[in-house]
Amino acid sequence: MTKAIRIFHIYVALLGFAYALVGTLQIVYQATVVGLSPLQLVLVGTILEATVFLCEVPTGVVADRYSRRLSLIIGSTLSGLAFVLQGMVPEFWAALLCSFVWGVGFTFMSGSAQAWLADEVGPERAQPVFTQGRQIDLAFTIVGTLAACLLGLHHLGLPLLVAGVTFLAVALFLAFFMPENGFRPTPVEDRETFSAMVDQVKTGIKAIRSNRVLLTMALVSLFVGLASEAVDRLWVDRILSDFSLPSVAGLDGPTVWFTVFALIGTALSLLVSLTVNRMIPTTMNNRHPNRLMALMTAVQVVGIVLLGVSPIIGLALAGLWLRNGARDLAYPVQMAWMNRNLDSGARATGLSLNSQLDAFGQVAGGPSIGAVGSRLGVAAALTVSAIVLSPAVALYLALKPGHRDTTPAAERELDTAANR
Repeated sequence: MTKAIRIFHIYVALLGFAYALVGTLQIVYQATVVGLSPLQLVLVGTILEATVFLCEVPTGVVADRYSRRLSLIIGSTLSGLAFVLQGMVPEFWAALLCSFVWGVGFTFMSGSAQAWLADEVGPERAQPVFTQGRQIDLAFTIVGTLAACLLGLHHLGLPLLVAGVTFLAVALFLAFFMPENGFRPTPVEDRETFSAMVDQVKTGIKAIRSNRVLLTMALVSLFVGLASEAVDRLWVDRILSDFSLPSVAGLDGPTVWFTVFALIGTALSLLVSLTVNRMIPTTMNNRHPNRLMALMTAVQVVGIVLLGVSPIIGLALAGLWLRNGARDLAYPVQMAWMNRNLDSGARATGLSLNSQLDAFGQVAGGPSIGAVGSRLGVAAALTVSAIVLSPAVALYLALKPGHRDTTPAAERELDTAANR
């Protein structure tokens, strides 16, 4: 095993641990200790999404033009400072500032480690290392989830503090031990100009507008974004506000139970992943999976409704897990379908534009649905989210198999691959 692979494994292990510390009880901390309202909870998430939306490309310049290692060190440091602040200062302004600083830090780290590893060991050797890294990440996610519970039993801000310290430790670890031998800064003459970037975006927009499938998926992504931010931020408040979580062996109920919920969610994610892997050979051969996508979206709508209106906590949680599982199952099918319909020259840009529409929807829909939650209750906000997502089902069903599923260029690519 090369040094680069060892460094990558340690990096993903520490990040899996840190993100689990954050994800398990952060919203519980914000809802109970900080005392955020439904609208404030959504605004905190909206700031994060908006920051990532705006900073993803600019911060990527550092990794591509100057140094992957520098980008990771900056991102880890900013993330660490963000969570230390949030854990130490239980105020709304601190939560907003944490989301902004973390968002900037996240964009510095996004994709940089993967690009660094490919530089160091070569693209051919990188893929199995990524698979191993995902397994390591999952294992340390479980460790971090359990650690969050133990720390949260003392104080709900402690998991965030420890996560912040872990991110800062990652930055120091990378500064002292991370090699960077394979990276070559992009020559000035080869760097994309602003006009070239604009032209590429125009190409992607043209590809989407000229293809019924791609245009439909773009609209679906917008509806998904409009609905998802409120669900992701308010489900914790729904459980805390409308159900009683009894103590377990004298331990704080919410801390223990939300740890259990997180562990179940992780296990279900693994199960969904294994299911998808088994479905791939048949699913990817489906040239026009509009009915499958409509079904998965309808399941998400039903899951959100259950989460919002069920008077039984088990059914409400089942609705959450149903929604998340259906979303995870639909994602690879959607990506494969989109790739079949995008010309190679516009593929990356088209996928990015689709993701940006999702992010834009979250930024636009989150505050308005959060305001509904503050005025009429979280159950009403979740019901509105389900209604907002519903048109996506009709959009998929309207895509009859007779519609052209591939652009001429994509068809040529498929024909070429078939004749090899």
